[in-house]
Amino acid sequence: MRYLLFFVMAFCASVTFGEEVTTVTNDDTIRTESITDSNVNTTSTTTTTLKSPPASAITPTINTSNSDLCTFGVAGAIQTQILGISTGTQVTDENCERLKLSKTLYDMGMKVAAVSTMCQDKRVFDAMMMAGTPCPYDGLIGDQAKAAWVTNEELQPGVKEKEGMKDGTKTLLGGAGVAGLLLLLLI
Repeated sequence: MRYLLFFVMAFCASVTFGEEVTTVTNDDTIRTESITDSNVNTTSTTTTTLKSPPASAITPTINTSNSDLCTFGVAGAIQTQILGISTGTQVTDENCERLKLSKTLYDMGMKVAAVSTMCQDKRVFDAMMMAGTPCPYDGLIGDQAKAAWVTNEELQPGVKEKEGMKDGTKTLLGGAGVAGLLLLLLI
């Protein structure tokens, strides 16, 4: 009996080892099942570069497109990597205003008043005196006006400077302010 048991076990063992795990399908593909265990290690270095547009200071627009205005706009801006400043203002042209006022007075029939308005400019005043037709003085015209202007020279245009800062001083202070601001921005 021992031999029989040994014989059956040997027969079963040969049958077990004789089976194939291979499968054949209709398209003649041979498939084999297998299990694989693998490990993958990856090391990488990443660099990010941020590119941004430069900062910008934009000057304000001052619209003076109407030709009837006696003003014009002045604007400017300065920009550094850290700080930007922009500013603008409008400047009144006094000679333009004088011309418009004089023309309006003349159109209304007030010729002496129109000439008086123009005579507020030293250049016009001097030209009128040189031409022998002095500017009106307190309602006086002609030789009477000339005598009054000679008597009261301190009232002639351009003789008495306006009180306050002169234009040269304003320009110098403005330039110094801008230079100081530029130095501050560079620090």
